[in-house]
Amino acid sequence: MTALAAHDHARRAYDVFAPHYDAFTAHHDYDGWTATLERLAQAAGLRGRRLLDVACGTGKSFLPFLARGYDVTACDVSERMLAFAAAKAGDRARLERHDMRRLPVLGSYDLVTCLDDALNYLHSSAELEATLAGIARNLAPAGVAVFDANALSMYRGFFAALSVLPAEDRVLVWRGDTSPQAPPGVLARATVEALVRRDDGSWSSETHAHLQRHHPEPVVRAAAGAAGLRIAARHGMTPDGAIHDGFGEAEHSKVLYVLAAAEAGER
Repeated sequence: MTALAAHDHARRAYDVFAPHYDAFTAHHDYDGWTATLERLAQAAGLRGRRLLDVACGTGKSFLPFLARGYDVTACDVSERMLAFAAAKAGDRARLERHDMRRLPVLGSYDLVTCLDDALNYLHSSAELEATLAGIARNLAPAGVAVFDANALSMYRGFFAALSVLPAEDRVLVWRGDTSPQAPPGVLARATVEALVRRDDGSWSSETHAHLQRHHPEPVVRAAAGAAGLRIAARHGMTPDGAIHDGFGEAEHSKVLYVLAAAEAGER
């Protein structure tokens, strides 16, 4: 699959998923999670309140920062996801459509976030490096970047499982098509079917695929270094949202990276 095809996959998937995304993630505590991320960024040197949220989705990742007084710019590749974000944010945030692999300079930001395993939709180390380089170009001199990525346990578990989220007028079905023995670096696949009750009582159905690449720590470290960033901290996350010191691919569901500009001798 070419880089452009991979990018189109993510856009198409989330254009379809957009009306259902908030229901699918309703159990996520974004207020608590983003407050924890803010504290970790402050420990790495964050001082200002200018935020760029890359791959912002429907806005759930940046709305808590707005509430805490941040000046927010956000972008996403999916027009439909951005439409939902704009409906929530109104004129309180600057929203633009951008491909994160070709992120332009949108400003000078104290904090850049890229959350909800967005970077796993990048399928090559070259795409990962290009995205991190774009993030680096948007950082203020003492800025901090934070992103999360899925651990191997997620691909051997959730991406290999069947999950159903039922409601009166909508049923979301997640079908993991990945092996429970998936190797490091796997290109994992899952499909989401959204069944929606029409006004006449019949049901419509839309299915879309999600393709994610597992990025082992050496790949992330190399891409960050090539982009002029250093890893200031790395933490494991568990499904309850708790952040842990250290990280293990089998013990944690996600890995959280905190990055800052590399010193001259580190580049």
